[in-house]
Amino acid sequence: QVQLVESGGGLVETGGSLRPSCAASGRTFSSYAMGWFRQAPGKEREFVAAISLSAGNTVYADSVKGRFTISRDNAKNTVYLQMNNLKPEDTAVYYCAARRFTISQYGNYDYWGQGTQVTVSS
Repeated sequence: QVQLVESGGGLVETGGSLRPSCAASGRTFSSYAMGWFRQAPGKEREFVAAISLSAGNTVYADSVKGRFTISRDNAKNTVYLQMNNLKPEDTAVYYCAARRFTISQYGNYDYWGQGTQVTVSS
């Protein structure tokens, strides 16, 4: 079992930055690829970014490329999402997720966090 707890969301103005983090329980964090997804009100959940076991491979949604950076610290069992140049359309609940071994852009992850709200004001 892996438990994921997100933090670091909040309210920010257009053009601002936030850095949500996701802390994972357990001693096998380095065995999991990690992903960030988001869900805005009235919309389906969508992929944001993912990172491989050793951080050697990352993938991003086109809508966040060049603005968001996913990273991980396996010694701290934590994954981060640095979000720069935020836009109102980035407003959503952001979820982190863990998947055994292989990176994925799809929602086929094994464990999910409870989410953290990110609101970008115009």
